[in-house]
Order: sequence, then structure tokens, then C-alpha cells
Amino acid sequence: MDHGDRPDQPTEGLAHWPTDAVRDVKPIACHSHNDYWRPVPLYSAIQAGCTSVEADVWLFDNELYVGHTTSSLTAGRTLRSLYIQPLLELLTFKNETNSLHGRPTSVPGVFDTDPSQTLVLLIDFKTSGVALWPELVVQLLPLRERGYLTYFDGTTVVERLITIVASGDAPFDLILANQSYRDIFYDAPLDRLSDLSQKWPNPNRVPEEDKAARNALSFSSPVAGLRPAGNPTQEDGSTAGSANTAMSTAPFKDGFTSQNSYFGSTSFHRNVGPVWGSRLSQRQLQILRAQIRGAHERGLKVRYWDLPYWPVGFRNHIWHILIREGADVLSVDDLPGATRTDWRRRRGWWR
Repeated sequence: MDHGDRPDQPTEGLAHWPTDAVRDVKPIACHSHNDYWRPVPLYSAIQAGCTSVEADVWLFDNELYVGHTTSSLTAGRTLRSLYIQPLLELLTFKNETNSLHGRPTSVPGVFDTDPSQTLVLLIDFKTSGVALWPELVVQLLPLRERGYLTYFDGTTVVERLITIVASGDAPFDLILANQSYRDIFYDAPLDRLSDLSQKWPNPNRVPEEDKAARNALSFSSPVAGLRPAGNPTQEDGSTAGSANTAMSTAPFKDGFTSQNSYFGSTSFHRNVGPVWGSRLSQRQLQILRAQIRGAHERGLKVRYWDLPYWPVGFRNHIWHILIREGADVLSVDDLPGATRTDWRRRRGWWR
């Protein structure tokens, strides 16, 4: 799968992926940060089991280019070529294969082991959101027409195979503009969602009767507790649409609910601050707990970025704390380190 000499066709020759490369992959709640830097964008993350990928997008001359900086942009690396078209081909191929096998089911998702699991495509707006927005809406049309996109129908959110989340300079007002239908959701500012109504206790200090049930959970991934919860699959194999809970649709002064937003995200370094030694201070823990609680009250998933990455043992320790405190997805650069090794055993400054 060497595509170094085919920069204009970064995902050519991957027809075997749906049946081979992800056949036994179980979805894990990890977010592929700067996914376009992977050996094969999108597919490397899917093969690792990540349920969320990130693309930095720039609008120039009516085209959406993907890259970290303007100097890294090339003609062949666009949102269409790296993400939209590969997703379209992948899901269409899986659907056609399913039909050939005589299975009367709805369209399966990207993960064979959990066909109902949605894949998040987080699009980080790097240029003017007002200008970029209409082009994004148009480019998502093929996925929209085939019913692959999670959407809000004016009453509830129906989760589908692909969930689009807009971040960066994305215009929240344009997301809100259509009150009867939307299929692009906002990456809400987590630092503005804090529930400061009380001092929050350690969420892992649960009653004794709950411990047995929690300990009985078994995950094949080392990212313990981060197995994403997708919609239940019906007896006929179809995916049930999920209505948000009353808690997630309650009015909040900031306007962020699960009807218009998906993630609550913020910089760990900027909002929680540097970690000295091996422990977060009580003040830092309260910041985490208030933010996580506030996001969950709105039905949003918590994602911290700008995490420590070195030493590896210290990074693993921070991952462990985030999971323990209730973060819903780990933002990672090291996919093998997060998904293929038991990093819970390697924690501490000395390793």
C-alpha cells in the first residue's frame, strides 16, 4: 500500500480493506489527530480501530484542501480525495457485498465487528468559516443522498454511519440556521460548558453493588472503558436511530446541546495546565470534572487535545486519568501506542 508515488490518488488500490484489513478490528473511542499525516489517511485510523478522524481543511479557489499549513497543501490532497470519496466507496462496497451475500440488512458501517458504529469525521475549518461552509455542504451531498450522515430532523438526532463535526473557525450560527434539518454538528468549546454547581467527587468511587458489574466488563482493547456505545442493532440487522435524552435537549444559556453539537473539546494544556509529578492537583481535577459533567449534561462527548506526549509513560498516565474521569474519546497521535499495546502497564516519568 505504498502511495508515496501517487499523491493525486492517495487511496487507490484499497478495495480489499472492507473484507480483509478491518475484518477483525473492534472500534475504539480514539480520535486520530492530524489524520492526514498517516501512511494512508482515513484507512490507517480505521485499521487501528479509531472511531474519529480529523482533517484540517482550507478553502482556496472553490476547493477544500487538507493539510496542516498552507505550505503543505497539494492539488491531490483534498477533502474529496482523502475522505469523502474513500468513505463513499468503502460503504458502497460493503453494502454491495452484503447484498451479494443475500443479507437483507441496512447499510453496514465501516467496522465489520460493530456495523452500527458511527465514524466521526471532524473537519477543522482553517479559513473563513462563512466562506468554507457552503462548499462543505455541497461536497457532503453524495454521502447525504445515500443516507450515510447522522442528522437532526427537527426533533431528534438520528445516528447514521458517518457523523460530521465542524471545528476551528466553523460558524455556529450557520449550524443553527436550519431548525428542521442539519447533518453538520459543532465542536463545542468544553471550557465554556463547566458545571460549577458543586465540588465533584471522584466518579470512580461507586457503590459496592456497581463495582462487580463494572469489573465484569471485558475489552479486548487496552483502551479499557473506551469501547464506544453505538446504536443497538435490531433483529433484522438494521441500525436504530437514537433519540437524545431529555437531559441533552434541556435549554442552556450557551445554546450548545446534542441537537447542534457532538463534541465538547478544549486544550488540556491551556485549560487544565501543566502536571507536576504524577498527580493532578485537586484544582485541576475539579476543572476536569466540572467540564466533563457540563458536557455530559448536554449529551456531548468529551475530547481533550494538546495532551502531553512525552515521556511516553507520563503520556499514558494522563490518558489513564482522562479515562478514569469520564472523557469519551482519546485524541492521539500514536495510533499503535494507543490501540495495540497495553499502555496502562506503562505509566510514570521513569519509563
